[in-house]
Amino acid sequence: MPHNAAPQYVFDTKHDRYPLAVHVFLVQHGKILLMRRAGSGYADGQLGLPAGHVDLGETPTGCAVREVAEELGITLDPAALRPGGTMFRNSQEPRVDIFFTTNAWDGTPQIREPHKCTDLVWADPDDLPADALDFLAPAWDDARNGRVLREYGFTPVPA
Repeated sequence: MPHNAAPQYVFDTKHDRYPLAVHVFLVQHGKILLMRRAGSGYADGQLGLPAGHVDLGETPTGCAVREVAEELGITLDPAALRPGGTMFRNSQEPRVDIFFTTNAWDGTPQIREPHKCTDLVWADPDDLPADALDFLAPAWDDARNGRVLREYGFTPVPA
């Protein structure tokens, strides 16, 4: 296949599919950047991370770079992104979330999609605001402590 040809994907329809999203902890002076969600129908008014769904043919790292540029107008160096854990999370449906952390970017974060975000807040990740999404504290704990996988929001399986 020529190097510029788009890959052709064939989907296995015998298995369930889960949305794959990427979230980025932007860390500066011991604080993380949170964005007040708006207009999506999910958790509007609450604080979340810069995030987005991985597009077909895109890698999670590529998604992180793209979403942060679209949402905040800053440029991430993919090499500076550190894996921060994966969460299989029960939300409106089960989903897979990949978290990255970084303290290196070019530019000043600003709201670039006012129809999706109404406020930027630098917050202490160990004392998150009450209106932060509930899964952010455990995700931060995982990123800080090297936990690779967390199943979140499901009823535990009896031992």
